[in-house]
Amino acid sequence: MPRVTTTIKDHIAHVELTRGDKMNAVDPDMIAGIIEAGEALRGNTDVRAVVLSGQGDAFCAGLDVASFSALAGGDPNELIMKRTHGASNDYQHVCMVWRQLEMPVIAALHGVCFGAGLQIATGADYRIAHPATRMAILEMKWGLVPDMGGMAIWPKLMREDVLKRLTYTGAEFTGAEGVDYGLVSETSEAPLETAMALAKLIASKSPSAVRSGKALVHFAGINDEAAVLLEESRAQAALIGTPNQMEAVMANIQKRAPKFT
Repeated sequence: MPRVTTTIKDHIAHVELTRGDKMNAVDPDMIAGIIEAGEALRGNTDVRAVVLSGQGDAFCAGLDVASFSALAGGDPNELIMKRTHGASNDYQHVCMVWRQLEMPVIAALHGVCFGAGLQIATGADYRIAHPATRMAILEMKWGLVPDMGGMAIWPKLMREDVLKRLTYTGAEFTGAEGVDYGLVSETSEAPLETAMALAKLIASKSPSAVRSGKALVHFAGINDEAAVLLEESRAQAALIGTPNQMEAVMANIQKRAPKFT
């Protein structure tokens, strides 16, 4: 059975981890499936938003220790130092592929979201969790450090002292506590339903402007003030007068739903 499935409807791609009988624990096949699903959406101009979720009782319980124990006898440098997707290796790309997609990605979290699962979710632009979701930066439990993309993003979301405590201890926290920490965007009693509603709202906006907005936010996070001010102007100039921008104006004036291309 596939580890990951993608369903596209009404400009929304629903990507599901489908190893529900194992709490969507990440094995080599799931790593390959996540990367394949993300890469398949790259450049898809019909998709305006992505929802990432897990089937069954959990979003993702982390690495499948049994599946990866066979790799322990190998050379760690051979296993993880090779860059396979730009700056990332395969393990990191399960997180970074969502961040790199042109369209917004929303993760719906429930049940358990540990270790690798938390880092996969971190690649999303927005994370909606059930308030009771069990979450943890769990790698310290196995004498390891997070190495699947989390550390490239968490320092932008969290206070350094909180990130250090969660990394040092592997302590569990809830989805509700995750909001205070900065790892969770909002909580919902029905995270997938809420994520789909948000995706529908995003899909109703100009896809050109939404994609430009995502790119601009990421640019602003890694560049200085002067560069960001210039990029704001460049992004705006590229949108003004385009068919989708004009359609947004006309739809508002005529009080009707827009029809974007």
